[in-house]
Amino acid sequence: MLQRLKQKIWLQIFIIYTRYIIGSAFVFASIVKIRGGRFTAESGASNPIDSSWHLFETLYQSGLYWKFLGIAQLISGVLLMTQRYAKLGAIVNLPIIANVFAITISYYFAFTPVITGLMLLANIMLIAWDWNTLKVLINQKPISDLKPRLENDVVWQILGLLLFTIIVISNFFANTKSILVIFLTVLVTGLTGLIIGFRKRKPYK
Repeated sequence: MLQRLKQKIWLQIFIIYTRYIIGSAFVFASIVKIRGGRFTAESGASNPIDSSWHLFETLYQSGLYWKFLGIAQLISGVLLMTQRYAKLGAIVNLPIIANVFAITISYYFAFTPVITGLMLLANIMLIAWDWNTLKVLINQKPISDLKPRLENDVVWQILGLLLFTIIVISNFFANTKSILVIFLTVLVTGLTGLIIGFRKRKPYK
């Protein structure tokens, strides 16, 4: 049944853009850590020790570990956005997003656990999508897809690289007023790639 679903063009596009969304979110969040900046607007040192703001401040003050978290998020995000290495990206990202979800349910984050929970489920879905080849990780014989998938087209790899470049460059100039511009730029780029990619879908029908 899963093999038949994998041949649906709309579902292939859904998987491709799920990778873009998760990957983009982690790349965006990683830059501030790698640059050594706070994830929050101000210090949380004065907040209660069992609060989320104090946790972020502790992680920030760790220095090297804070940057390590950023690098790990960057690597997993880039791998997902490349499409070519998205299988590896889903595996690398699983423990990261699971850890993020655990943090958001351990401290008060309002509705954030809903978002992180959906991201965790989406990551599990990506692993299930490629399970036929990923099962080699548990010493089972991998099964190759009978037909080529849309994600194998170079247009999606180029789009992933373009989105990554936009997010990284814009992150260095991000402020309250420019966030909307960055979002719209990424949205327009993604929609343009969708149109181009969808027009080239015929060989994958």
